[in-house]
Amino acid sequence: MPRLARFVASWTTTMTKTRNRKTDMSESRNVVIIGSGPAGHTAALYAARANLEPLLYAGSQPGGQLTITTDVENYPGFPDGVMGPELMQLFEQQSSRFGTEIRSRDVTRVDLGSRPFKIEAEDEEILAKTLIIATGASAMLLGIENEQKLMGMGVSACATCDGFFYREKEVAIVGGGDTAMEEALFLTRYASKVTVIHRRDALRASQIMQQKAMASEKIAWCWDSVVEDILGDAGEGGVRAIAVKNVKSGAVSELAVDGIFIAIGHKPNTALFEAALEMDEVGYLSTAPHTTHTSVEGVFAAGDVADARYRQAISAAGSGCMAAIDAERFLSEHE
Repeated sequence: MPRLARFVASWTTTMTKTRNRKTDMSESRNVVIIGSGPAGHTAALYAARANLEPLLYAGSQPGGQLTITTDVENYPGFPDGVMGPELMQLFEQQSSRFGTEIRSRDVTRVDLGSRPFKIEAEDEEILAKTLIIATGASAMLLGIENEQKLMGMGVSACATCDGFFYREKEVAIVGGGDTAMEEALFLTRYASKVTVIHRRDALRASQIMQQKAMASEKIAWCWDSVVEDILGDAGEGGVRAIAVKNVKSGAVSELAVDGIFIAIGHKPNTALFEAALEMDEVGYLSTAPHTTHTSVEGVFAAGDVADARYRQAISAAGSGCMAAIDAERFLSEHE
C-alpha cells in the first residue's frame, strides 16, 4: 500500500476508535464546528484559545481535500513541503491541544430556526449557541475507477496546488469553462505541453479566456473527446497516459502524459443547509461582505463552502480564524 494510503488509513482508524461515543441529549455548546479541514480546525483553535470549548464534527472522513493530496509545498512554515494528511494531523493536534473536542460523526440534520440551534449527528443531538460551517467543496470528477486510485499520483483537481510538480512535463486538462482555461494557462508556467480535452467542438469559457488560451503555444486541443481511462500504477510512477475517445467517431487513442487535471467544477457541501441559509446559484453559502456571517444570525461560514474563487488551504485557514472571531464577538454581544 502506498505511503499516503497507509497514513490516511491509520489516522482514520485511530480517530474512529477514540471519538465515537454517545452523549447526553441535552448537551449545549458555545460553538459547534462542522468540518475538519484547514478552515474547521483553525476556527476550532481560535475558539478553544478563547475558552469557548468548541465541539468539532470531523465526519467519517476527516481532514478534507488535503487528505487526498501528497506533497504540499505552498503552505507557509514547511520549507521542505509536507504530506497533505500529515498537515491535517498537525492541524488536529494543535486544535485538540487547546481543548477542542473532536467527534468523528457525520452531521445528519440541522435546525437553524431559533437559537440555540439543534445539531443532529447520527445518534446524538447538540444545542449550539453558534455554528461554524466549514464543510468545504468537493471537486467534480469523471467517475473513472483509476481516477481515485491515482489521485495525488498524477491525477489532480487543483492546478494551483500541484502544477509546480510538472516542470517540463506533458499534462492534460479536462474541461471547457473559465476554470479550465485559467488552470490550463497556469500550467503553461511549468509544463512543456498542456492538452485541453473537451467533449464539444467549442468552449464554454468567456471570449477573453478563450482568446488567452488559444494564443498560448504550449496549449494543444483535443476536441469532441472524453477520457475513457487513466493509465498508470499508483505504486510505480503514477500516471503514464490516458485513453481518449472521440465522441463523434468512437475512435479511442492513447495520449502519453505525466499528469491529468480535472477542471469540470466544484460542488459545495451545503445540502444540509439548502432550506435554511442563503446560497448562490451553485450552492456556495452567502456571507456578508468582509465577514463570515451567513443569512442566519449566529451561523458563520468558513473555507471553501463559501469560497468559489480561491479554494486554497491557506485562504481556508484564514477564514476559519475570521469565523471564530466573529462567533466570539457574537456570543459576547448576545449573552
